[in-house]
This record gives sequence, structure tokens and C-alpha cells, in this order.
Amino acid sequence: MSRILVDGDSCPVKEETYKVAKRYSLDVVLVSAQWLRVPPEPWLSLEVVKDGGQLDAADDRIVEIAEPGDVVVTDDILLAGRCLEEGTQVLSPRGRLFTEESIGEAVATRELMAGLRESGEVTGGPARYGKKDRSKFLQELDGAVNRMLRKAGRG
Repeated sequence: MSRILVDGDSCPVKEETYKVAKRYSLDVVLVSAQWLRVPPEPWLSLEVVKDGGQLDAADDRIVEIAEPGDVVVTDDILLAGRCLEEGTQVLSPRGRLFTEESIGEAVATRELMAGLRESGEVTGGPARYGKKDRSKFLQELDGAVNRMLRKAGRG
């Protein structure tokens, strides 16, 4: 059964994800490197991954459990690419839908910006997360869930 997987560490749209999942009767799995407070709902689970010295342990766990038809919520571009390879839909908390066509450009931009930050050319981070981002996320998550349900024959 399809579900929503959330890269739980520092995700600003957990509550929005819960609302959409509840509306469509979907399970949500939060994967995190640390314990998080989650509502006591039978459709919501938290997997805390002990890193064992490995920085990407939570990312690895998401890829391990991701199945075709799932929707993954992450701001990590490299994780997004790995999840796309598993046949999932991937959405950033700002409502950016990653696709096979767009992931290469996203990775290249990430690498370029990392190089510019290292050289001191760019000193800031992303723009502050706002209401427009939250609204776009909700709109795109709703669309991704509807695509998932249609593909599964539930919509």
C-alpha cells in the first residue's frame, strides 16, 4: 500500500503532511536520526535511525523502505534522486516536485552553490520559509497523493 515517507529531521511541513494523509487515509512514516514528538495516530509511525557514525543513515533507511507509488517528502536533493530511482514521487517542503527530468539540474545547482559557498562568493542560505511555500507544498502534496491513488486504482 502506498504511503508518505518523510525525511523527519528539520522538516517544516510535518503537520501539513499529517492533515493530507488523514484526509486520504494514508500511512505516514517519519524517518529521523533523533526522537521526535508525533501525534498518537495508528497511521503515523516514527523510525529513529541510530547513525552508528554514518551521517546518511536516515536517508539510507528511507531509500531502503521506499516502494514504487510512495510519496517522499525531503529537502535533500541527493536523497530525492535516490528515491526517484526507487519509483517514488518526491516533493520538497517548498512544493518542488522532483522528477527524472529535473533531478540532474537540481544536483548540478546544489554542487555549484556548494562551491560558491566554499569560495566565499555566496554567504547566505535559502530564503526564509513562508506562507507561500507552505501553500505550494500543500497543493503539490495533494496532487502527488491523487496521482498515487489513481495509479493504485483508488482514485
